[in-house]
Amino acid sequence: MLSYKFRVYPSGKQVIRLHRQMQLAKELYNILLEKSKSHYKETGKTFSQFDMNKHIFQIKKDRPEFEAIHSQVAQNISKRIGDAYKAFFRRVKEKKSGKKVKVGFPRFKKFVSSLTYPQSGFKFISESRFYLSNIGSLPMVYHRVPKGDIKTCWIKQYPSGKWYIGLCNDIQEEDFESNGKEGVGIDVGLTSFATLSNGEKIEAPQYLRKSEKKLKILCRRVSRKKKGSKNRKKARFRKARLEEKIENQRFDFLHKLSFQQVNSFGKIAIEKLQIQNMQCNHHLAKSIADAGWGIYKNMLHYKAQSAGCEVFDIDPKNTTKTCNNCGNIQDMPLSKRIYNCPICGYKADRDLNASINILKRATVGLTGSYVCGDSSSTPLARVEQGVSLKQKLNTVRT
Repeated sequence: MLSYKFRVYPSGKQVIRLHRQMQLAKELYNILLEKSKSHYKETGKTFSQFDMNKHIFQIKKDRPEFEAIHSQVAQNISKRIGDAYKAFFRRVKEKKSGKKVKVGFPRFKKFVSSLTYPQSGFKFISESRFYLSNIGSLPMVYHRVPKGDIKTCWIKQYPSGKWYIGLCNDIQEEDFESNGKEGVGIDVGLTSFATLSNGEKIEAPQYLRKSEKKLKILCRRVSRKKKGSKNRKKARFRKARLEEKIENQRFDFLHKLSFQQVNSFGKIAIEKLQIQNMQCNHHLAKSIADAGWGIYKNMLHYKAQSAGCEVFDIDPKNTTKTCNNCGNIQDMPLSKRIYNCPICGYKADRDLNASINILKRATVGLTGSYVCGDSSSTPLARVEQGVSLKQKLNTVRT
């Protein structure tokens, strides 16, 4: 699956329709959630997604205003509740196993900012118009041609006031053809965004840090405005625009970097980091979020297939502590930036040493059985690991 995002410009009347449908979607979500809770209390049985869809049909009979919601959008609302319950039971199970997680029972919604059409109710009219059922023809910026068949469509209003539609497409399987270029190991960090095993360093752009002062000023202006006032609404829009700009800058940097790397190398090895766990360190959480390691890794994976490149996820254990020359392992606190091996005398930047170790582990995995917990983004390598072909591409928004 591949996803595409396009900017749309609904008219004033269309915005009113969209907001009305989102208001009805919120009410329908809360009605179904209340029905699920009461049904369980009365019968001790789960109110399934199939039961919710039948109940939606009855709700539309009793309250004709809900007819304004497309049937596919209404069924997606029941799916959202079903997914919320599944996530709730998963977290309960994790907590029982000893993990420190908040269980979080599904809650009633105060607002809905998006509508999803899972199968139908949408179509392209032309290169500049897109049709949504019960909404009308929307002017759009058609900046790229989607590949494959469109399976799902969503429309969303972002906090900045901008409207976007997203399309999820099914694409045909393609045989992997390697580009035959050299391999590289990549060690991500905060001092520099990435260090490559060939010695190249990529500096961290730190877009959030650079805009932090301006963002704090806008946050203070929002907090000083009276709740519900027009001035507060304007202040929130200014803050949201800056936040969106920071996000766009980060995505632009990561898209360009990942595109350049998958086309420059035949094999890319990168650490399989537990980013959420690392963000528990409050001294580093903001910098880690600003860097966008997870987004960068996903981009490498889904772009590698079409570029003839393989991406491997490597077990990060002791990649920094191990000497890539003799294999000696020693403690390396974050304050220590140079790796100096007391056994063989090897001396190098700690990140460069780690990136070389990452590449070596990927090379061992190619000739062995991926003993380090590595994984490749190419279909061939995933078959060798017994991974389903359905997982060969990551679904991301571009």
